[in-house]
Amino acid sequence: MQMNRVVVVGSGGSGKSHVARELGRLLQVPVVHLDAVYYDDEWNPLPPEKFEAAQRELVAEPRWVIDGNHNSSLHIRLAACDTVVMMDVPTWAALWGIFSRQLRHGAGQHGSGVYNRIHWGVVSYVATYRRRMRPKVLAKINELAAGKQVVYLTSRAETRRWLERVAAGR
Repeated sequence: MQMNRVVVVGSGGSGKSHVARELGRLLQVPVVHLDAVYYDDEWNPLPPEKFEAAQRELVAEPRWVIDGNHNSSLHIRLAACDTVVMMDVPTWAALWGIFSRQLRHGAGQHGSGVYNRIHWGVVSYVATYRRRMRPKVLAKINELAAGKQVVYLTSRAETRRWLERVAAGR
């Protein structure tokens, strides 16, 4: 399974950043956490046109792993990737993920790719992701990633096993 340009998507707390870091290590490719591109140190977002331009530069590179949702610009990443990893965990697992990440790392931005800022909007987004956002993401994957490798990971255990298979294949 050839993976040179990998998009990792899914709900907040689903394990996107962990999977991206592990894939980057296993594949020996650069990892980009989109929140690090989108937000500055004070959590101010980039204007949409600058965010899209930054992503176009990123996907022009020959090898990468990019994690993050940002559905409004997902088409840029899907058009350029060869592999999509959809972190499709249950809502309870994603909610546990955002709260356990807060306990492990605290709030703020960290060099390890953790971008933690829990507030009601984040909790609401994660709680309603499967009903509201997931269908939109799946529709874009079906439309824009036809013929590409698409991996759906539905639990932490399945994710561990898949990463082990990727490691064994290297």
